[in-house]
Amino acid sequence: MKLKFTKMHGCGNDYIYINCLEKEIEYDLKKLAIKLSDRHFGVGGDGIVLICKSGEADVFMRMFNADGSEGKMCGNAIRCVAKYAYEKVGIKKQEMKIQTLSGIKTLFLTIEEEKVVTVKVNMGVADFNANSMPLDVAKKEVVNEKVMVLGREYFVTCVSMGNPHCVVFLKGVLDLDVNSLGAEFEKLPLFKEEVNIEFVEKKSDDEIIMRVYERGSKETLACGTGACAGWFAAIVKNNLCKQNDKIAVNLLGGKLTISFEEDGVKMVGPAEKVFEGEVEI
Repeated sequence: MKLKFTKMHGCGNDYIYINCLEKEIEYDLKKLAIKLSDRHFGVGGDGIVLICKSGEADVFMRMFNADGSEGKMCGNAIRCVAKYAYEKVGIKKQEMKIQTLSGIKTLFLTIEEEKVVTVKVNMGVADFNANSMPLDVAKKEVVNEKVMVLGREYFVTCVSMGNPHCVVFLKGVLDLDVNSLGAEFEKLPLFKEEVNIEFVEKKSDDEIIMRVYERGSKETLACGTGACAGWFAAIVKNNLCKQNDKIAVNLLGGKLTISFEEDGVKMVGPAEKVFEGEVEI
């Protein structure tokens, strides 16, 4: 079977996008994600994203990580879905609704010469309830909690953005071996499930540096939900940055801008098409 796809990325967080609006894929989606995501023997990416029909929104986004596990939501991927829907499917809306396993998200598209250049996403409100992660702890919240990893003391704040995040504040973020350290954090008995780990360093009152160990994909160049988790953890719970101001989150793949508005946290970032192709599976 030949399968057409579009490779896209948001701040370097790259996925393989497949149009399933007309016909569903009759293939094991876990195996497909593993096969196509391989950067040596496949197309290469952090996973695959299926653009499907929705009875409640403009489209329904399903995403599978590079290891085949299904994710609930990805802030970078959803911006690319909006770009795809506008440019390829013909859904010419500057305000678009996309259904995910974490609910329906509202997106606002900036258009230049019929091309989507940036997308603002309403990411909703963070949930610090330990049961939402879920965490193996008696406390209601885990905020600035001490943990020991490889014999070193770290302080973590845990938050759900529809998917689980553990935010670690420390210095020297750019020098870390994120894949090795992230894998050790994932082993902590605190976590009942796999979790995304954000390593965050304060740069100024309105700017942070962040690297991401994403469950199912290891280190990625960016993570939209992780940027929002880092924003919430930095501002709301740890008082590291200015309250209610726009915060720039610097990731290896680029910059995302996070701000708080009355109806939720908003994330603004780019969506880029890389290439289109066809693969035989």
